Amino acid sequence: MDTWIQYLLIVLVLVIISLVVIKLMKKDFSAEANKLINYLGGKDNVVNAECNMSRFKVILKDVSLVDKDSIQKLGAKGIVEIDNQLKIIFGKDARQLKKYIDEIL
Repeated sequence: MDTWIQYLLIVLVLVIISLVVIKLMKKDFSAEANKLINYLGGKDNVVNAECNMSRFKVILKDVSLVDKDSIQKLGAKGIVEIDNQLKIIFGKDARQLKKYIDEIL
């Protein structure tokens, strides 16, 4: 009977450790969305934001305020600038970021 209790405790500890590791590895999209808004020149600079599959499209008042290097470090796989609009490729994270950005804007 004592060995079953030991095995149960070991399994319980492993489950708790696994849950903690999963929680720590999960991205904080709220923080990333705030950083992205700042890198885009602030929320007053953003006119419109859309998401299409893996791309995040944003229309800006002033593109010169954008910090493209920081956006790349945030995880963007590519940035295309056309006039006052940026198309940022974020991959599978684009929709999650858009959701949090909508809450900020």
